[in-house]
Amino acid sequence: MIPPTDSLMLYNTPVLISKNTDRKSPKARPSRACPQQSSDSCPVQPPPRFSSTEDTWKENEATLDTIFPPREWMVGKQQWLQRVSSFPCTRTDVVRLEELLDANLQRRQARDTGICPVRRELYTQCFDELIRQVTINCAERGLLLLRVRDEIKLSFAAHETLYESSIGFGMRKALLAEQGKADMEKCTADLQNEIQDLNRELNEEKAKCDVIEQREAEKRQVEEKKYTEEIQFLKRTNQQLKNQLEGITPKK
Repeated sequence: MIPPTDSLMLYNTPVLISKNTDRKSPKARPSRACPQQSSDSCPVQPPPRFSSTEDTWKENEATLDTIFPPREWMVGKQQWLQRVSSFPCTRTDVVRLEELLDANLQRRQARDTGICPVRRELYTQCFDELIRQVTINCAERGLLLLRVRDEIKLSFAAHETLYESSIGFGMRKALLAEQGKADMEKCTADLQNEIQDLNRELNEEKAKCDVIEQREAEKRQVEEKKYTEEIQFLKRTNQQLKNQLEGITPKK
C-alpha cells in the first residue's frame, strides 16, 4: 500500500505496527508502536476526554473504527497504521473544515456545476468528517448519518448506472440511425438519378412532340392552301358553267 493522501478528515498520528529487517543490528529498534511526525493535514490530538465514563469513550472509538476503518500503508519494510481522530470538535474546527473545503475546491479546480469527480470526492470527505464529529458526541446519530451517506452513494451509483446505460442506448440508436441514414441516402440518390433519367426522357419526348406538331402544322397549312385553291377553282368553274348555261337557255 502507498501512504495516504491528504484528506479533509481528521486523523490521529500514524503509528508503526510492524518493522521487518533482514538481520538484527545493535542499533535496530524493537518493533513496537511508535508515533510518526504529523503533517499539517493530520495534527497531533491529545487523548480524548469528552465522555463522562471510559466505557462510553471506548464505545464511541469502536464505532468510529467500524464506520471509518484505520488506514494502513507500507513505507519500505515498515507498516504504519492511522485511525481517525476521536477528539471532540469545536466551532473553530468546523470553520477550519469549511475553509479547507473551499481552498481544496479552488486548488484542484473543481467545477461548480455538472458532473465533477473532484467536487464529489471533496464533498464526500467533508461529509465523512461531519459524520466523525457527530459520532463522537452521539454514536447513534453518527450511525444514522452513515445510513444516509450509504443511501446517497447507492442512489448516486444507480443514477450513474442509468446514465451509462442511457449513453450506451443512445450510441446504439445513433449507430442504427447512421446505418439507416446511409441506406436512405443511397435510396434518395437512386431516386434522384431515376428522376433525372425520367426528366431527360420527358424532354426528349417533348422535343419530338414539338417537331411532330410543327411538321403537322406545316402539312396542314399546305393542305389548307391546296384545298382553298381547289375551292376557288371549282367556284370559278361553276360560275363559268352557270354563265354558259344562262347564255344557251333562251329568255322568256
